[in-house]
Parts: sequence; structure tokens; C-alpha cells
Amino acid sequence: MAMPTKQEWTKRAEQKVKRTQLFINGKFVDAASGKTFDSINPRDGKLITEVAEGDAEDVNRAVAAAKASFEAGVWREMAPLDRKKLILRWVELIHAHAEELALLETMNCGKPISDSLNVDVASCANNMQWYAECIDKLYGEIAPIPRDSVALIEREPMGVVGAVVPWNYPLIITSWKVGAALAAGNSVVLKPAEQSPLSALLFAELATQAGLPDGVLNVVPGFGPTAGGALGRHMDVNKLAFTGSTEVGKYFLKYAAESNAKAVSLELGGKTPHVVLGDLPDVDAAASAIAWGVFYNAGQTCHAGTRVIVDARVEDELLEKVREVSKSIMPGDTYDPATAMGTIVDRTQFDRVNEYIKIGESEGATIHTGGKPVEPVPGGVFIPPTIFKDVKPGMRIEKEEIFGPVLGSVRVTSEEEAVRIANDTQYGLGAALWTRDVSKAHKIARQLRAGTVWVNTFDRSSIVTPFGGFKQSGTGRDRSLHSIEGYTNLKTTWIQL
Repeated sequence: MAMPTKQEWTKRAEQKVKRTQLFINGKFVDAASGKTFDSINPRDGKLITEVAEGDAEDVNRAVAAAKASFEAGVWREMAPLDRKKLILRWVELIHAHAEELALLETMNCGKPISDSLNVDVASCANNMQWYAECIDKLYGEIAPIPRDSVALIEREPMGVVGAVVPWNYPLIITSWKVGAALAAGNSVVLKPAEQSPLSALLFAELATQAGLPDGVLNVVPGFGPTAGGALGRHMDVNKLAFTGSTEVGKYFLKYAAESNAKAVSLELGGKTPHVVLGDLPDVDAAASAIAWGVFYNAGQTCHAGTRVIVDARVEDELLEKVREVSKSIMPGDTYDPATAMGTIVDRTQFDRVNEYIKIGESEGATIHTGGKPVEPVPGGVFIPPTIFKDVKPGMRIEKEEIFGPVLGSVRVTSEEEAVRIANDTQYGLGAALWTRDVSKAHKIARQLRAGTVWVNTFDRSSIVTPFGGFKQSGTGRDRSLHSIEGYTNLKTTWIQL
């Protein structure tokens, strides 16, 4: 099927959004308070719609529905093959509504429509399909104990899972958490970011259409301190899975301690380094990977490669090539299928990124390209690819997560210096290494303190590989079978023969 044109997407975006209420126990309902909040399109600053604003009372209702469904066993006791088939029907509906989901994602987040359709929605469907296929392939164990007994080791669902997802990849990260939690047999309360609630509501409705029992998946849009805090503190939530900033992630650890000591998994911030040695195998390949790895999604990626720690002998050539590649990733109308970069998610984040650009200049770094907002659509919040040279270790733009299309280059003269600077950060989500020496690659990859290390590539990923961080980039893992383990408790049943 041909991609709709810019004019067609623009016309569709003018239609009234159908789903704006909370989704609890299989039905769309108003917030208990009757409150709503504005959903704003970052493309032009215009109102998309008003969305029901969930708070503690709504979280209570959603958790009660999830707990009731779990205790009734309507999902966890369903035969694995039947649960698998149901989610596969859901996947078919995601594909059937792909364009509607993609447009909601673009309207909320400012993503280019091509990315929303071909990356975000497609990945969401593929992830859910993969988790569905796992359901009837999960086995328990028998422990090697004396033969007068049998000890069964099984993984059981935890119960009610609270999933709090961010605005940068709403559908993808939702599928990581919801897919794994449901594959394990849990019931879920999903709290989307206030900037991006719309796709989550359609996602949940499609689940119900596929036959997911009422109460197994609930969606409560709202704000972090109210809806998010209530979910984190809830005594009947058994597991809380969060992706977002390190600052907010620490709140969920606090909420767990203040309530029922629930399990918490966190995928938090990052400041990913590219360690580029003088013997890198292909400068053009490195430049392309570095540019796309930081400017894709307007730099709003937790593991974006925002630091280039580069051998002084190749810095100038590399940065010039990165700048050339960045010319093909310029901001444009998010409804245009040809656009490669969309907007910053909202005015608040736009102001934050611009402030960091000013900080970088005040600290003595030099803007190599970009640095000034652009406005391909009037009223939108667009920042072009921005590259800083002359960045020194310890500068704020080198240490702090900016979450925008801003790259900083730190010049080094030895491998040891490069590794030291790469690791000198509170974060540890990802790292990359560029060298043609396989021995160096193994040695340095082991030294880099990060959950994922790419060698001579960047941001290659798969649902079959775990994703998460070291240090203050979080605990626990999304993706792979290991993520399903994170939504289960181990139970031993000892039988005396």
C-alpha cells in the first residue's frame, strides 16, 4: 500500500480524535474528577484534543480492575496456546490500524510520519508478536535433589504490573513492557506520558477487540506526580516498570519503599560515548552512524550517542563528515513522508535544549554546525542538528543528558584517556567503539561500563537482545526472554515421594 501524501496526512490530522478518556476494565470512562488536560501538537503548537486527566482515584479504579482480573484467573490461567493466539489477533489489528496509530504518534510526539509508521508502529507489532510466540515456549525446571523428593521450579506472574512509559518512543516501549508482562500472565495498568497518551488508548482498545479479558490492560493518562505517583505507591501493585529520566526513576524507588516494597525495574537516562580510535576502519561509516545515532528522533533517545571521544588525528575529518551527513537529517513538516527529523516533543523540552546550547557556548565549546532553532512549520518547536567542538571533560554539555539533537566532540590522544572519559559518567546505558583491531575491540568493550556496547556500528538492536543500563541508567532489562523473567516470581514446590 502506498504511503499517503503530506496533504492526505494533514487532512487526516484535522479530524476529531476519537479516544480521549481513560481505559479501565475494558471501557472508556471519564476521570473521576472530570478533569481534562490539553494535548498539544509540537508541529505547530495547536491543540489536538483534551484528554481525561487521571489521578489517584482513577489509579485505584484501574488497579482494582487489574487485581480482580488477575485473581479471577481470566488471563493467567488461560491456556498458553490460547493466550498466544489472542495476542496474535491483537497484532493483526495493530497492523490493520497502523496508519491511525502512526498519525496519533506523530501528532503527540512530533515524529516524522514515515518513522512513526515504518519504525514505531511496525516495531510495536513485531515486539508483541515475538512475546506472543514466547508464551507457549516457557518451561520450568526440576531441581537436582535427592531421589526421594521432587522439587519443581516455576515462574509465576507477579500480579498487577504498573507500567510508566515515556514520550520519545511510546508504542515501542509500551510493547516492551506490556508484551513481557502479559506473556508472563500478569495484569497491567499503563500510565503513558502526558505528552503522548493518544496511541496508548487505541492500543488498549485493539486489545479488547482481539478478546483480551476486561481489566487485564488498563490505561490511565495523567501527570507524573499524581497518576504516576499513585501507581508507584499503590499497595496492590506488585511490580512497577518505568522508563524515563534518572531523576524520576529515583522517585519510584522511593515510592516502593514507602508502600509495599514492590519490585521496580528502571530504564533511565544516558550519555552514550562513541570511542573513536585513530585506526577506525571506515570514517564514512562511522560518521553516518554517529550522525543518525544522535540526530534521529531529534536526539530524543535515551541511548543517543551524544559524546564523540575521538583521537585527535581523525577528529577534524570525522566531524566534517558528520556535518555533511547531518544535512540530510534536517527538521521538516512531520506530516511530510520525506521529512527525516521532526520536532522536540514540547515547548518545555525545546527551551531546555536551547538552554544547554547556550551553556555549551558559555563554557567555551565551539558550535561546528547548527545551534539556532528553525521553523519549517510556523509555531513548531524544531532544533536542527547541532555539533560542538572543543568540548572538555566536565563541561555540563559533556556530563549532563540534554535529550535533544546536540553532539559534543572531546579530543583525546590515547586509548586509555578515551576509555577513562567514556566511563567518567553517572550513566551506563550504551557505548560504541570504532577500531579495526579485533583485540582492542574485545579489550576495550570489556572496559566500557554500559549495558550495550556496539563495535564498528551503532544502535543495532533486536527484540531478542536485552536492553538496559549500568549505574544510574537503571536496573532490570527490557526485551528478550530476560525481560519476561523480570515480571515473574520464582516458586519452588517440594514434593516428598
